[in-house]
Amino acid sequence: MTNETLDNQLDNSGEPTPDYFMETLPGQDRYVAPLDETPLQDVDSVDESAPATSMWADAWRTLRRNPLFIISGLVIIFIIVVAIAPGLFTKQDPNACDLANSLSPASSGHPLGFDLQGCDVYTRVVYGTRTSLSVGVLSTLLVVLLGTLIGAIAGFCGGWVDAVLSRITDIFFALPMLLGAIVVLQMFKTSKSIWKIVLVLALFGWVGVCRIARSAVLEAKNLEFNTASTALGSTPMRNLFRHILPNSLAPIIVIGTTSLASYIVAEATLSFLGVGLPTTTVSWGGDISSAQTNLQTDPLVLFYPSAALAITVLAFIMMGDAVKDALDPKSRTA
Repeated sequence: MTNETLDNQLDNSGEPTPDYFMETLPGQDRYVAPLDETPLQDVDSVDESAPATSMWADAWRTLRRNPLFIISGLVIIFIIVVAIAPGLFTKQDPNACDLANSLSPASSGHPLGFDLQGCDVYTRVVYGTRTSLSVGVLSTLLVVLLGTLIGAIAGFCGGWVDAVLSRITDIFFALPMLLGAIVVLQMFKTSKSIWKIVLVLALFGWVGVCRIARSAVLEAKNLEFNTASTALGSTPMRNLFRHILPNSLAPIIVIGTTSLASYIVAEATLSFLGVGLPTTTVSWGGDISSAQTNLQTDPLVLFYPSAALAITVLAFIMMGDAVKDALDPKSRTA
Protein backbone atom coordinates (compact mmCIF):
# COMPACT_ATOMS: atom_id res chain seq x y z
CA MET A 1 0.00 0.00 0.00
CA THR A 2 1.46 3.38 -1.07
CA ASN A 3 1.82 6.40 1.15
CA GLU A 4 -0.73 8.25 -0.97
CA THR A 5 -3.30 5.54 -0.37
CA LEU A 6 -2.57 5.57 3.37
CA ASP A 7 -2.94 9.33 3.51
CA ASN A 8 -6.32 9.06 1.83
CA GLN A 9 -7.46 6.71 4.59
CA LEU A 10 -6.87 9.31 7.29
CA ASP A 11 -9.41 12.00 8.01
CA ASN A 12 -8.68 15.42 9.39
CA SER A 13 -8.39 14.07 12.95
CA GLY A 14 -5.69 11.61 11.94
CA GLU A 15 -7.88 8.52 12.51
CA PRO A 16 -8.28 5.81 9.84
CA THR A 17 -11.47 5.91 7.85
CA PRO A 18 -13.96 3.01 8.17
CA ASP A 19 -13.06 -0.34 6.71
CA TYR A 20 -15.52 -0.03 3.86
CA PHE A 21 -13.23 2.64 2.29
CA MET A 22 -10.15 0.40 2.44
CA GLU A 23 -8.82 -1.25 -0.67
CA THR A 24 -9.70 -4.91 -1.16
CA LEU A 25 -8.61 -7.50 -3.59
CA PRO A 26 -11.00 -8.79 -6.26
CA GLY A 27 -13.55 -11.19 -4.72
CA GLN A 28 -12.96 -9.86 -1.20
CA ASP A 29 -15.42 -7.00 -1.30
CA ARG A 30 -17.19 -6.48 2.00
CA TYR A 31 -19.46 -3.96 3.60
CA VAL A 32 -19.26 -2.67 7.15
CA ALA A 33 -22.15 -0.55 8.35
CA PRO A 34 -21.29 2.92 9.60
CA LEU A 35 -21.13 3.38 13.35
CA ASP A 36 -24.22 5.57 13.45
CA GLU A 37 -26.24 2.66 12.02
CA THR A 38 -25.10 0.22 14.76
CA PRO A 39 -25.94 1.85 18.10
CA LEU A 40 -24.11 -0.57 20.36
CA GLN A 41 -24.76 1.64 23.33
CA ASP A 42 -28.47 0.77 23.09
CA VAL A 43 -27.75 -2.95 22.90
CA ASP A 44 -25.50 -2.97 25.96
CA SER A 45 -27.45 -0.44 27.97
CA VAL A 46 -28.96 -1.36 31.36
CA ASP A 47 -32.26 -0.03 32.59
CA GLU A 48 -31.19 1.62 35.82
CA SER A 49 -34.80 2.38 36.75
CA ALA A 50 -35.72 -1.34 36.93
CA PRO A 51 -36.14 -2.73 40.45
CA ALA A 52 -33.33 -4.84 41.89
CA THR A 53 -33.78 -8.59 41.62
CA SER A 54 -32.23 -11.68 43.19
CA MET A 55 -31.94 -15.41 42.62
CA TRP A 56 -34.92 -16.09 44.87
CA ALA A 57 -37.07 -13.50 43.11
CA ASP A 58 -36.17 -14.99 39.73
CA ALA A 59 -36.93 -18.48 41.07
CA TRP A 60 -40.35 -17.41 42.34
CA ARG A 61 -41.10 -15.73 39.02
CA THR A 62 -40.23 -18.99 37.26
CA LEU A 63 -42.20 -21.14 39.68
CA ARG A 64 -45.46 -19.24 39.46
CA ARG A 65 -45.39 -19.62 35.68
CA ASN A 66 -44.81 -23.38 35.88
CA PRO A 67 -48.04 -25.43 35.64
CA LEU A 68 -46.26 -28.33 37.36
CA PHE A 69 -45.64 -26.15 40.41
CA ILE A 70 -49.20 -24.83 40.50
CA ILE A 71 -50.83 -28.26 40.27
CA SER A 72 -48.50 -29.89 42.80
CA GLY A 73 -48.79 -26.89 45.11
CA LEU A 74 -52.60 -27.10 45.16
CA VAL A 75 -52.48 -30.84 45.85
CA ILE A 76 -49.94 -30.38 48.66
CA ILE A 77 -51.98 -27.60 50.23
CA PHE A 78 -55.02 -29.87 50.20
CA ILE A 79 -53.00 -32.71 51.77
CA ILE A 80 -51.72 -30.37 54.50
CA VAL A 81 -55.26 -29.21 55.29
CA VAL A 82 -56.40 -32.83 55.56
CA ALA A 83 -53.47 -33.64 57.86
CA ILE A 84 -54.03 -30.63 60.12
CA ALA A 85 -57.83 -30.79 60.33
CA PRO A 86 -59.09 -34.29 59.47
CA GLY A 87 -62.28 -33.52 61.36
CA LEU A 88 -63.34 -31.25 58.50
CA PHE A 89 -63.61 -34.26 56.18
CA THR A 90 -65.01 -36.97 58.44
CA LYS A 91 -66.78 -37.22 61.78
CA GLN A 92 -66.03 -40.91 62.29
CA ASP A 93 -63.47 -42.36 64.70
CA PRO A 94 -60.73 -44.20 62.76
CA ASN A 95 -60.34 -46.71 65.60
CA ALA A 96 -64.07 -47.38 65.96
CA CYS A 97 -64.29 -50.81 64.35
CA ASP A 98 -67.13 -53.32 64.32
CA LEU A 99 -66.53 -56.85 63.09
CA ALA A 100 -70.15 -56.98 61.98
CA ASN A 101 -69.17 -54.55 59.19
CA SER A 102 -66.12 -56.57 58.08
CA LEU A 103 -65.48 -56.00 54.36
CA SER A 104 -68.90 -54.43 53.91
CA PRO A 105 -69.31 -52.39 50.71
CA ALA A 106 -69.78 -48.63 50.53
CA SER A 107 -72.89 -47.26 52.19
CA SER A 108 -74.34 -43.96 53.33
CA GLY A 109 -71.72 -42.14 55.41
CA HIS A 110 -69.07 -44.71 54.50
CA PRO A 111 -68.15 -43.98 50.86
CA LEU A 112 -65.20 -46.40 50.70
CA GLY A 113 -66.66 -49.29 52.69
CA PHE A 114 -65.03 -51.18 55.56
CA ASP A 115 -61.83 -53.17 56.01
CA LEU A 116 -61.35 -56.63 57.47
CA GLN A 117 -61.63 -55.36 61.06
CA GLY A 118 -64.81 -53.43 60.28
CA CYS A 119 -63.12 -50.00 60.32
CA ASP A 120 -64.25 -47.24 57.99
CA VAL A 121 -61.69 -47.11 55.15
CA TYR A 122 -62.38 -43.49 54.24
CA THR A 123 -61.85 -42.31 57.81
CA ARG A 124 -58.61 -44.23 58.17
CA VAL A 125 -57.30 -42.86 54.88
CA VAL A 126 -58.07 -39.31 56.05
CA TYR A 127 -56.45 -39.73 59.47
CA GLY A 128 -53.49 -41.64 58.00
CA THR A 129 -52.53 -38.48 56.12
CA ARG A 130 -51.38 -36.81 59.34
CA THR A 131 -49.09 -39.67 60.31
CA SER A 132 -47.42 -40.14 56.94
CA LEU A 133 -46.99 -36.41 56.31
CA SER A 134 -45.62 -35.82 59.82
CA VAL A 135 -42.97 -38.50 59.42
CA GLY A 136 -41.99 -37.20 55.98
CA VAL A 137 -41.73 -33.54 56.99
CA LEU A 138 -39.95 -34.14 60.31
CA SER A 139 -37.49 -36.59 58.75
CA THR A 140 -36.69 -34.16 55.93
CA LEU A 141 -36.12 -31.24 58.32
CA LEU A 142 -33.82 -33.28 60.53
CA VAL A 143 -31.93 -34.72 57.56
CA VAL A 144 -31.43 -31.29 55.98
CA LEU A 145 -30.29 -29.77 59.28
CA LEU A 146 -27.84 -32.56 60.12
CA GLY A 147 -26.52 -33.04 56.60
CA THR A 148 -26.08 -29.31 55.97
CA LEU A 149 -24.21 -28.78 59.23
CA ILE A 150 -21.78 -31.66 58.71
CA GLY A 151 -21.26 -30.92 55.02
CA ALA A 152 -20.72 -27.20 55.62
CA ILE A 153 -18.12 -27.83 58.31
CA ALA A 154 -16.30 -30.37 56.15
CA GLY A 155 -16.24 -28.14 53.08
CA PHE A 156 -15.32 -24.97 54.93
CA CYS A 157 -12.62 -26.33 57.24
CA GLY A 158 -10.96 -28.69 54.79
CA GLY A 159 -7.79 -30.55 55.76
CA TRP A 160 -8.06 -33.35 58.29
CA VAL A 161 -11.55 -32.25 59.36
CA ASP A 162 -12.83 -32.74 55.83
CA ALA A 163 -11.01 -36.06 55.54
CA VAL A 164 -12.48 -37.47 58.76
CA LEU A 165 -16.03 -36.30 58.06
CA SER A 166 -15.84 -37.51 54.48
CA ARG A 167 -14.80 -41.01 55.57
CA ILE A 168 -17.65 -41.12 58.11
CA THR A 169 -20.01 -40.03 55.34
CA ASP A 170 -18.71 -42.81 53.09
CA ILE A 171 -19.38 -45.39 55.81
CA PHE A 172 -23.01 -44.30 56.22
CA PHE A 173 -23.41 -43.95 52.48
CA ALA A 174 -22.51 -47.62 52.06
CA LEU A 175 -25.40 -48.63 54.38
CA PRO A 176 -28.80 -48.96 52.64
CA MET A 177 -31.26 -46.68 54.43
CA LEU A 178 -34.19 -49.09 54.45
CA LEU A 179 -32.12 -52.11 55.51
CA GLY A 180 -30.36 -50.14 58.24
CA ALA A 181 -33.69 -48.79 59.51
CA ILE A 182 -35.13 -52.31 59.70
CA VAL A 183 -32.15 -53.57 61.70
CA VAL A 184 -32.23 -50.66 64.17
CA LEU A 185 -35.99 -50.77 64.61
CA GLN A 186 -35.86 -54.51 65.25
CA MET A 187 -33.41 -53.82 68.09
CA PHE A 188 -35.88 -51.42 69.72
CA LYS A 189 -39.18 -52.97 68.63
CA THR A 190 -40.58 -52.91 72.17
CA SER A 191 -41.22 -49.15 71.89
CA LYS A 192 -42.64 -47.76 68.65
CA SER A 193 -43.37 -44.11 68.01
CA ILE A 194 -43.26 -41.51 65.27
CA TRP A 195 -40.14 -39.90 66.72
CA LYS A 196 -38.24 -43.18 66.66
CA ILE A 197 -39.07 -43.60 62.97
CA VAL A 198 -37.96 -40.02 62.30
CA LEU A 199 -34.65 -40.46 64.13
CA VAL A 200 -33.86 -43.74 62.38
CA LEU A 201 -34.62 -42.31 58.93
CA ALA A 202 -32.48 -39.25 59.71
CA LEU A 203 -29.65 -41.47 60.94
CA PHE A 204 -29.30 -43.13 57.54
CA GLY A 205 -30.56 -40.35 55.28
CA TRP A 206 -28.31 -37.36 55.99
CA VAL A 207 -25.39 -38.42 53.79
CA GLY A 208 -26.95 -37.26 50.51
CA VAL A 209 -27.59 -33.75 51.83
CA CYS A 210 -24.11 -33.71 53.39
CA ARG A 211 -22.40 -34.30 50.05
CA ILE A 212 -24.45 -31.64 48.31
CA ALA A 213 -23.81 -29.13 51.11
CA ARG A 214 -20.07 -29.84 51.10
CA SER A 215 -19.82 -29.27 47.34
CA ALA A 216 -21.85 -26.05 47.52
CA VAL A 217 -19.74 -24.67 50.37
CA LEU A 218 -16.48 -25.58 48.59
CA GLU A 219 -17.65 -23.59 45.60
CA ALA A 220 -19.00 -20.61 47.55
CA LYS A 221 -16.06 -20.12 49.90
CA ASN A 222 -13.73 -19.31 46.98
CA LEU A 223 -15.92 -16.54 45.60
CA GLU A 224 -15.08 -12.86 45.83
CA PHE A 225 -17.63 -11.95 48.49
CA ASN A 226 -15.96 -14.28 51.00
CA THR A 227 -12.54 -12.79 50.29
CA ALA A 228 -13.91 -9.28 50.64
CA SER A 229 -15.64 -10.14 53.91
CA THR A 230 -12.43 -11.60 55.31
CA ALA A 231 -10.49 -8.50 54.24
CA LEU A 232 -12.99 -6.36 56.16
CA GLY A 233 -12.26 -8.28 59.35
CA SER A 234 -15.07 -10.86 59.41
CA THR A 235 -14.33 -14.06 61.34
CA PRO A 236 -14.38 -17.45 59.56
CA MET A 237 -17.48 -18.64 61.43
CA ARG A 238 -19.30 -15.43 60.61
CA ASN A 239 -18.38 -15.87 56.96
CA LEU A 240 -19.69 -19.43 57.02
CA PHE A 241 -23.09 -18.77 58.59
CA ARG A 242 -23.65 -15.21 57.34
CA HIS A 243 -22.40 -15.37 53.76
CA ILE A 244 -21.40 -18.84 52.54
CA LEU A 245 -24.33 -20.94 53.76
CA PRO A 246 -27.04 -18.55 52.51
CA ASN A 247 -25.41 -18.65 49.08
CA SER A 248 -25.30 -22.47 49.17
CA LEU A 249 -28.95 -23.14 50.04
CA ALA A 250 -30.31 -23.57 46.51
CA PRO A 251 -29.07 -27.15 45.87
CA ILE A 252 -29.83 -28.11 49.49
CA ILE A 253 -33.45 -26.98 49.13
CA VAL A 254 -33.74 -28.92 45.89
CA ILE A 255 -32.54 -32.21 47.37
CA GLY A 256 -34.63 -31.65 50.51
CA THR A 257 -37.80 -31.15 48.47
CA THR A 258 -37.21 -34.20 46.31
CA SER A 259 -36.25 -36.38 49.32
CA LEU A 260 -39.43 -35.69 51.30
CA ALA A 261 -41.42 -38.11 49.15
CA SER A 262 -38.88 -40.88 49.75
CA TYR A 263 -39.26 -40.59 53.53
CA ILE A 264 -43.05 -40.87 53.25
CA VAL A 265 -42.55 -44.06 51.23
CA ALA A 266 -39.95 -45.31 53.74
CA GLU A 267 -42.38 -44.88 56.65
CA ALA A 268 -45.10 -46.71 54.74
CA THR A 269 -42.67 -49.51 53.89
CA LEU A 270 -41.52 -49.91 57.50
CA SER A 271 -45.12 -49.98 58.72
CA PHE A 272 -45.99 -52.47 55.99
CA LEU A 273 -43.18 -54.75 57.18
CA GLY A 274 -44.40 -54.49 60.77
CA VAL A 275 -41.31 -52.75 62.18
CA GLY A 276 -42.58 -49.19 61.86
CA LEU A 277 -45.44 -47.60 63.73
CA PRO A 278 -47.58 -49.62 66.15
CA THR A 279 -50.85 -51.09 64.94
CA THR A 280 -52.78 -48.65 67.12
CA THR A 281 -51.44 -45.73 65.05
CA VAL A 282 -53.42 -45.05 61.88
CA SER A 283 -51.08 -44.95 58.89
CA TRP A 284 -51.26 -45.76 55.20
CA GLY A 285 -48.48 -48.34 55.46
CA GLY A 286 -50.25 -50.18 58.29
CA ASP A 287 -53.55 -50.23 56.40
CA ILE A 288 -51.83 -51.52 53.25
CA SER A 289 -50.21 -54.27 55.32
CA SER A 290 -53.54 -55.25 56.86
CA ALA A 291 -55.33 -55.28 53.50
CA GLN A 292 -52.86 -57.50 51.64
CA THR A 293 -54.50 -60.67 52.95
CA ASN A 294 -57.73 -59.75 51.12
CA LEU A 295 -56.15 -58.59 47.88
CA GLN A 296 -57.89 -61.19 45.74
CA THR A 297 -61.35 -60.90 47.29
CA ASP A 298 -61.50 -57.17 48.13
CA PRO A 299 -58.75 -55.28 46.26
CA LEU A 300 -60.35 -51.87 46.86
CA VAL A 301 -59.50 -52.04 50.56
CA LEU A 302 -55.85 -52.08 49.50
CA PHE A 303 -56.31 -49.65 46.65
CA TYR A 304 -57.56 -46.62 48.63
CA PRO A 305 -54.62 -46.16 51.04
CA SER A 306 -52.22 -47.04 48.23
CA ALA A 307 -53.77 -44.38 45.99
CA ALA A 308 -53.53 -41.77 48.77
CA LEU A 309 -49.86 -42.64 49.26
CA ALA A 310 -49.15 -42.53 45.52
CA ILE A 311 -50.87 -39.15 45.02
CA THR A 312 -48.98 -37.61 47.95
CA VAL A 313 -45.62 -38.92 46.78
CA LEU A 314 -46.30 -37.81 43.20
CA ALA A 315 -47.24 -34.30 44.35
CA PHE A 316 -43.98 -33.86 46.27
CA ILE A 317 -41.92 -35.29 43.40
CA MET A 318 -43.56 -32.84 41.00
CA MET A 319 -42.89 -30.02 43.45
CA GLY A 320 -39.25 -31.08 43.71
CA ASP A 321 -38.84 -31.10 39.94
CA ALA A 322 -40.36 -27.61 39.66
CA VAL A 323 -38.11 -26.24 42.42
CA LYS A 324 -35.09 -27.87 40.79
CA ASP A 325 -35.85 -26.21 37.45
CA ALA A 326 -36.30 -22.82 39.13
CA LEU A 327 -33.16 -22.87 41.31
CA ASP A 328 -30.88 -24.71 38.89
CA PRO A 329 -31.43 -23.32 35.36
CA LYS A 330 -28.81 -25.71 33.91
CA SER A 331 -31.01 -28.68 34.80
CA ARG A 332 -34.13 -27.39 33.07
CA THR A 333 -35.69 -29.87 30.69
CA ALA A 334 -37.56 -27.26 28.63
